[in-house]
Amino acid sequence: MSREWISAEGLKRLEDEYHLLIKVERPQVVQQVADAAAEGDRSENAEYIYGKKKMRDIDRRLKYLSDRMNKVEVRAPSTLSDSVGFLSVVEVENLETGEVKMFQIVGPDESDISGGKVSYLSPIGRAMMGKEVDDDFGFKAPGGDRIYCVNSIDISG
Repeated sequence: MSREWISAEGLKRLEDEYHLLIKVERPQVVQQVADAAAEGDRSENAEYIYGKKKMRDIDRRLKYLSDRMNKVEVRAPSTLSDSVGFLSVVEVENLETGEVKMFQIVGPDESDISGGKVSYLSPIGRAMMGKEVDDDFGFKAPGGDRIYCVNSIDISG
């Protein structure tokens, strides 16, 4: 099984969320459910029913986070300044429209297209990996094929 890459900061965010859920939120919900159950008839007790649902949601999220933390591998930023690598910040230009964008190559758990962070596993991320300044690359986007050119690469993240 190949492990997906994540930055040290990305893993810390997953771990922080896991610990917040397990140490703070879940115990609070367990106490709320116990208090609601002590009030009597559970079948019409909205607080009890909502609390049980919230506990299932938290347990589902804890399982997801645990599974993700077991499937990722902390990857250091690329040290090759002449090609796009993990955690590189890349300025690209759409060769059809002239639009210039900045992207950072991150792991799938850190991806946030509105924040300029694209997964190395996404179509554009895969297409950029290993490219050098002035290289053109293409990829299939939901709106059709795109062709970009790498204008600059910053490995400092």
